Amino acid sequence: MQTRKKHIFLTFLASWLLLFFFGGDKLRRFAFFSGRKAEARRNWPHWTDRSLLKSFADPEELQSDGDPSLPSPRARRAARLSVYKNSRCRMETCFDFSRCEKHGFKVFTYPRERNQPISESYGKILTSIERSRYYTPNPEEACLFILSIDTLDRDHLSGQYVRNVDEKIRSFPLWNGGRNHLIFNLYSGTWPNYTEDLGFDIGQAILAKASFYTESFRPGFDISIPLFSKDHPQHGGERGWLYQDSIHPKKKYLLVFKGKRYLTGIGSGTRNALHHIHNGKDIISLTTCKHGKDWEKHKDTRCDKDNVDYEKFDYQELLHNSTFCIVPRGRRLGSFRFLEALQAACIPVLLSDGWELPFAEAIDWGKAAVVGNERLLLQIPSAVRCIHPERVLAFQQQTQFLWDAYFSSVDKIVHTTLEIIKDRLLPHRSRSRFLWNTLPGGLLALPDFSTHLGDFPFYYLQRGSSPSEKFTAFIRAVSPSSSLSQPILRLIQAVSGSQYCAQILVLWSCEKPPPPSGKWPQTTVPLTIIQGRRKLSDRFFPYAAIQTDAVLSLDEHISLSTSEVDFAFVVWRSFPERIVGFPTQIHFWDAEQRRWGYTSKWTNELSIVLTAAAFYHRYYHSLFTEYLPAGLRELVDGLAACEDILMNVLVAAVTKLPPIKVTQRKQHKETMPQQVKGTAGAAGSRCFSQQQDCLNQLADWFGYMPLVSSQLRLDPVLFKDQVSVLRKKYPRLEK
Repeated sequence: MQTRKKHIFLTFLASWLLLFFFGGDKLRRFAFFSGRKAEARRNWPHWTDRSLLKSFADPEELQSDGDPSLPSPRARRAARLSVYKNSRCRMETCFDFSRCEKHGFKVFTYPRERNQPISESYGKILTSIERSRYYTPNPEEACLFILSIDTLDRDHLSGQYVRNVDEKIRSFPLWNGGRNHLIFNLYSGTWPNYTEDLGFDIGQAILAKASFYTESFRPGFDISIPLFSKDHPQHGGERGWLYQDSIHPKKKYLLVFKGKRYLTGIGSGTRNALHHIHNGKDIISLTTCKHGKDWEKHKDTRCDKDNVDYEKFDYQELLHNSTFCIVPRGRRLGSFRFLEALQAACIPVLLSDGWELPFAEAIDWGKAAVVGNERLLLQIPSAVRCIHPERVLAFQQQTQFLWDAYFSSVDKIVHTTLEIIKDRLLPHRSRSRFLWNTLPGGLLALPDFSTHLGDFPFYYLQRGSSPSEKFTAFIRAVSPSSSLSQPILRLIQAVSGSQYCAQILVLWSCEKPPPPSGKWPQTTVPLTIIQGRRKLSDRFFPYAAIQTDAVLSLDEHISLSTSEVDFAFVVWRSFPERIVGFPTQIHFWDAEQRRWGYTSKWTNELSIVLTAAAFYHRYYHSLFTEYLPAGLRELVDGLAACEDILMNVLVAAVTKLPPIKVTQRKQHKETMPQQVKGTAGAAGSRCFSQQQDCLNQLADWFGYMPLVSSQLRLDPVLFKDQVSVLRKKYPRLEK
């Protein structure tokens, strides 16, 4: 009996020892942390306890969004997630890549129905797509499809709300459950919850949406776009407000806000609390509740005073004179003031928790905006005061770059959306974040040309490198005779004598075939004949034979010496992103006729360097052919000397800089095209009129005049100085 009791005791003791060694540590930690948590709950002061922590707002204001009938955050999240039945869509699972293999990235827009009205904004979106280089009228060639049904405003209380969208899209034979479709939306949901419900099933379509919640955003599939008004320009757009030498050392206001204050409903909590940071000195926060039909019914004790203060300040003046602009959420996460602040170089301070920022897949917003927290509003003033002035200036410059590159027009917003989708199709040939966030921007850095920074003309300074030390001479021959003229023979000899010339390409744009190889002059560099299609735009085609960074574009009638070519190339290597050349012209605004004028008269200003004798980077051939839509190239082929103007306009639009004129030994005389030689002055006048028309049509397409005027001409050191020619590097330029 005693032995049995002893065995039971030992078994019980062994069990406790095993429990202690293998599970006791967890039990101790559980008990320890439970005690700590209980102690924390007992000792931590309540944040609305007036005796321990001073409150800057009423507890009711801080603990609710102003309307107790609103659903909880968890309920709102469940409602948002229920909208998307394909919430796990990715490009690999919900996009058919095979449609893009044969014809590349082509976009088809559904035909517009006569009885189906569309909003002004959606009309601009469709026009932007149809103006892009990716548009195709053939659905069989399309990789991506755009509905003709207006889906921008999905607030069923709106007059632009389109009903029965589900029934309509299901009747489309190309719908295919939404696969390979792109849907645009600016407004979703309605009062009082403003959920992300669109009122129809988007299926497997990509959603390009404003005010996107991060919780419902499908990374790598959906695209967040900015909220823009119906007055947003179709193309071009206004420039940013930050000009050279316009930066004040210290602006009048540090932080400003002027806008509506919602008395009830979602979004009211954030705007109701903004008055707490107003000090009337360098921080101005003005709200008004005087909006909506029944504002007087819900107005509080602050309304009357707020309305009076609101009228004391002009909104545009505040934007001009403030360093930071508060961008709080409205009823939805996004607001118009986001783009307004970007344009004004007023650094956006975002107070919109859960907002997937526009194009965040490509844009680094940490370099252009301050992302705050709605719950930490009172910390915003001290946070922005701590930002160093140098960083403030960098933020302001980045706002201007982003505004001009991606947001200043509907065209740029839509094209940025398309380019992001295109990059997803070929990740190994996609743009890097550096290209998206550095001048001139992702839209103008074509990955089809290269993904290596050293191949573009814009990044030599950042990389500490230089372009190649050789150039390709590209001569355009248009003489109807099958024999070689004396000017082109002299030109080939002069160019081939340059120490920097790597090869000579002759673009033969004549009806008759080129002379046999034995008729061409003997040169020390390779000479290649390329058969052209007799189109003016042919000279800017990205020929594979061009192997050097620099291209010397020449017309056959140009007269240049080897010294002129050498000096111009040396200058170009210091400015590889610009056009550097000899004959120049200038544009001007004709106030009487209210159109742009164009002249080749000798003046002290220039804005165009004719490509009849000019250096530029070979990348501009790719940009000219692949970036510009076919309609512009057709315009060039139909108007005399329009290709010169278009290339200058394109380079100016990319660089925001003027071309550079270099010293020329002989005065260049403008030579009339071959087809008008020997005719009356009326023919020459008609040619000049076509150039004027070309300039104005290009300004209309770009939405503004990109050309930049300059009074700069670069000469060699000691040029024309009364010193010995032995001390001059290019003495023959003065003969």
